Amino acid sequence: MVTRNAFRAFFAALLLLCSVAVSFTYATSPVREAVGEYRDQASAPLEQRESVAPPSGGVTVIAGHGMDGEKSALVAFGPDGRVRYHDDAYVGYFDVDPVPGESMTVEYVAEKPLTGPRAEACDAKCTLSFVERANLTTGEKTRVYSRIIPQNRGANWHDVDRIDDDRLLVGDIHQDQVYVVNTTTGITTWRWEAQDDFPITEGGPYPVDWAHLNDVERLPDGRYMVSLRNQDQVVFLNESGLMESWTLGAEDNFSTLYEQHNPDYIPREHGGPAVVVADSLNDRVVEYRRVDGEWRQSWVWNDSETVWTRDADRLPNGHTLVADTNGNRVVEVNRFGEVIWTVPFYSPYEVERLGTGDESARGPSAERVGIESSTASVAERGIYERLAHALFSKKFVNGFWFVLPMWAGLGELVAVLVALLTLLVWVGFELRNANLEIETHLPIRISRETSDDEHF
Repeated sequence: MVTRNAFRAFFAALLLLCSVAVSFTYATSPVREAVGEYRDQASAPLEQRESVAPPSGGVTVIAGHGMDGEKSALVAFGPDGRVRYHDDAYVGYFDVDPVPGESMTVEYVAEKPLTGPRAEACDAKCTLSFVERANLTTGEKTRVYSRIIPQNRGANWHDVDRIDDDRLLVGDIHQDQVYVVNTTTGITTWRWEAQDDFPITEGGPYPVDWAHLNDVERLPDGRYMVSLRNQDQVVFLNESGLMESWTLGAEDNFSTLYEQHNPDYIPREHGGPAVVVADSLNDRVVEYRRVDGEWRQSWVWNDSETVWTRDADRLPNGHTLVADTNGNRVVEVNRFGEVIWTVPFYSPYEVERLGTGDESARGPSAERVGIESSTASVAERGIYERLAHALFSKKFVNGFWFVLPMWAGLGELVAVLVALLTLLVWVGFELRNANLEIETHLPIRISRETSDDEHF
């Protein structure tokens, strides 16, 4: 017969095992250590900084989008792996682009909660979305353009593209629109709204996060390319509006695109028209090339660690830089699908290799230079990830993963859930035993009381 103490020993051992597993992951997490290390290295003189990343082909700038402002950061790594720049002043960093004619200056999109007298006018919390220019050598920052978004995160800008010295192309998630604004005069000169061409019954809930318009790009021929995440589509616009025949993807056609981010256009002179897309909820990077008026898949990549990609840049040498958001890493993949460079980074949103052009503008198509596809099978995934995707939707799993602490994965989540369940069972076990003891002793007391009454 199993004794109560044996059960108690089992519960205690199970709790200890879960605690050790979670504590070990926390203590050895490379991304948790990296968050502080990058900041610490940036505060030291450049000549005293140590290499924290492998050598690379140039300065690599990474924009991080975390759930906590202290963990989000914009970081630049030099070719020698040393931190050249670090800024974690804002709650989130998104699009980052090189500034033409400048070797160490970038423009980026960021956000922070609105504070001060202006915030009092908001019924709820407001967000300040803005474009800022930073010199990565001197640290000097200049605010270029900003707008107040009457919502607490989620509706902030994720991408703004520069057209010329005065004009910006803004992707506005809050209004699900694209517009061109002259930052000198403040005048909006052109605008397109997604609801003019797409039914509000599709995508996300209308009007809150309906299209989630998360990327804009001005093409060399003057057209615009736009990512409608919740419609699973990349669309093309001219000055008159939607060019429907050019649309890549379709609502809920998840085999093509599934809530994608940051599509990059490869022009004809580099083997296009082609588009390299971070196909986020399919946990991959994919390229589509336009042939005979249709989009055809020409390349695809992921490995067993890829989780919710949100950016991919094709470099001039045929390599691809990938921001693997829930994998908490940035990787460079060669033409054969091999990871040749990687750095741990909390929730990377976008990555840029300076000197290689803006995004994938100078990168060749897969067909042009023979870039080989490479994908990991489901069996190569971790046991917890396979189990989670078998039980829940990809969107649910990745959404939950995104809000986990930076050092934790699905395995640690399982350990915490097992520990909580063990505690509940243990408490129930002890309460049941306590009740049994009361019930066991109660008849004895009644019997004694009855005997005393009869005596008198």
